[in-house]
Amino acid sequence: MRNPFRYFKTSPEIIRLAVMMYVRFPLSLRQVEDILHERGIDISYETVRAWWNRFGPLFAAEIRKKRATSMEDLAQWQWHLDEVFVRINGETHYLWRAVDHEGEILESYVTRKRDRKAAVRFLKKAMKRFGRPKMIVTDRLPSYRSAMKEIGNKSCHETGRRINNRIENSHQPFRRRERAMAKFRSAKSLQKFAAIHASVHNHFNLERHLISRNNFKLHRATALADWRQLAA
Repeated sequence: MRNPFRYFKTSPEIIRLAVMMYVRFPLSLRQVEDILHERGIDISYETVRAWWNRFGPLFAAEIRKKRATSMEDLAQWQWHLDEVFVRINGETHYLWRAVDHEGEILESYVTRKRDRKAAVRFLKKAMKRFGRPKMIVTDRLPSYRSAMKEIGNKSCHETGRRINNRIENSHQPFRRRERAMAKFRSAKSLQKFAAIHASVHNHFNLERHLISRNNFKLHRATALADWRQLAA
């Protein structure tokens, strides 16, 4: 594979660190610049922007490929679907998101409308990659009922507010990240960032409240080690 860092003077380790800090944590470009400056790394915030635009999709694709391979033999038991409102230049867009029963973000999809056609496109896109789950949980949005009927999943559809808390909680990291970025300027940039953020979040989401401290430290070290080998 061609070395993606070939024409960059900065070491790959610094580039990976800058991209991880910007995408994973609710930091602005200037905050990442200041934190790296404290570590003796003198770069501009525009350099951080260029790095995440260039390498973010590359890192995310590699993470998705590895995780897709590990999920091939796992049964898709239950999905949780929901959509969030995102304002872009004063216009409302909808970010459709799907997570599995363990909180793994499966798919993110941006549309201008929240109707049946948008729901069908979103469901087909997710099922094309991960197959059909045994159960899909949503809120009471009528578009979901119409979409489930069209694709033949009506019997597997369950609605309810509290039973969909899994995905309601999964919106929080993205919302914090959105505020740090001072919103988005186009639907394309929202789609790009949502996909990258989902992959990075999945990679570092260790559910520390469910495991012991020693296991958490082990999993965290493994995740960091894997990140440092991306595009190596």
